[in-house]
Amino acid sequence: MPAMTNNSADARTDNRNVLLIEDEGEMCLLLNLILGQEDLTIEHVKTLAEADAYLEKRLPALILLDNRLPDGFGLDYLGHLKKKYPRIKVILISGIDAAAADLALEIGADDFLSKPFTKAKLLASVNTLLN
Repeated sequence: MPAMTNNSADARTDNRNVLLIEDEGEMCLLLNLILGQEDLTIEHVKTLAEADAYLEKRLPALILLDNRLPDGFGLDYLGHLKKKYPRIKVILISGIDAAAADLALEIGADDFLSKPFTKAKLLASVNTLLN
């Protein structure tokens, strides 16, 4: 990963960079294949701890955040993300019931995708948040 300046959070933000916080290999591959066609830089971490380390160095424009991760829940991490990095857009992805959508949006998610979702729904959400 290239060295980043520490002048300000805005200086470190890449407007076409997407961070996937996802521990399932097949889902990550699928997201990479779909988003890779959209002229986006896609990076991937598997845990919330790895996400914290990544965000200390680089700020993406968008985070796709899985809800169930090895070291915690995306819903719990979402409040921390939005408080510390309010300009980063976040899409929470979950296979749990639709009630999680209301909670995620209330906590600060910019959008919610329920698994399974369509390619069109993913792209519409990403393009809306990045443009």
